[in-house]
Amino acid sequence: MIYKPYRTYIIIPLILLLTCSFFPEQAAADNTIYQQRLALYKKTQALTQIPWYYLAAIDQYERNKGKTSDTSSERIVSIDVPREQWYGIGNGAKNKDINVITLFNGMGKDGNGDGKADPANAEDVLFTMASWLQKYGPTKEDIKIGLWNYYKRDLTVQTIMNTAKVFKQFQKLDLKDRDFPVATNYNYSYQSTWGDRRGFGGVRIHEGTDIFADYGTPAKSTTYGVIEMKGWNLYGGWRIGIRDINNIYHYYGHLSGYEDGIKVGQVVKPGDRIGSVGSTGYGPPGTSGKFPPHLHYGMYKDDGHNEWSFDPYPYLRKWERMTKDK
Repeated sequence: MIYKPYRTYIIIPLILLLTCSFFPEQAAADNTIYQQRLALYKKTQALTQIPWYYLAAIDQYERNKGKTSDTSSERIVSIDVPREQWYGIGNGAKNKDINVITLFNGMGKDGNGDGKADPANAEDVLFTMASWLQKYGPTKEDIKIGLWNYYKRDLTVQTIMNTAKVFKQFQKLDLKDRDFPVATNYNYSYQSTWGDRRGFGGVRIHEGTDIFADYGTPAKSTTYGVIEMKGWNLYGGWRIGIRDINNIYHYYGHLSGYEDGIKVGQVVKPGDRIGSVGSTGYGPPGTSGKFPPHLHYGMYKDDGHNEWSFDPYPYLRKWERMTKDK
């Protein structure tokens, strides 16, 4: 039951990534690729002094553009530098020789010592991105400036910095655990309500799933991420927004209150309590009771250009099963 006019919404079909269970061979392959990535990030850190978790966050952002979740079975590094930037303007033959690329002011660098800068080589790509950031300096603020000069988009920079913060705190890449957004040992009910008509504040669609529960039912983080927004919203009442490591923004609306100590910029993990179910919203700060208590749970995907709402119901069903199986 929320409306956020500053966001762009594009309603498109999304494919549910079925990761509830893996064959042993797939699990082993996933572990191997995470290990390979981490080793490569740390090798590049040793060469450039750019902390590995920033490189991991950039790679994670690129891997998840336009997707609902990360896919471990892809190439080791997913950063894709535009070819004109890589080779340099005028290098029409796309000559990979590092001296030629330097002559044409290209961005490409040689990360594996073979004298070539190959945009298909993971070591070259990571070393190139780290070298770009290195020009601006190794501190957090330096890296933010470097990211902005590369992406030219505030939300992208914010997402990457949030993801880096998560990787730094947990010191690993394999962060696939999930949880249901309300405590499953309380009474609750929900059905697919995304796309339904809403009238308060003007005709609009419902951009989430309503989970009905009693006042005070614990509301929890479903994912690893960073609290990006907290406070009152005319439509959503007391709300919290969490940006996860897969370029998805999770919106919790109509809360009765927040968990003590919850603040913007805080890293959260699945199952962390962030507040309680209520019925706030549809008016100025403090308005409550205009509808039955429930949690409005919304999900918004960012693809590097736009951010849109999509149906969280299939994910909630999957996460509910995962939570009850723990």
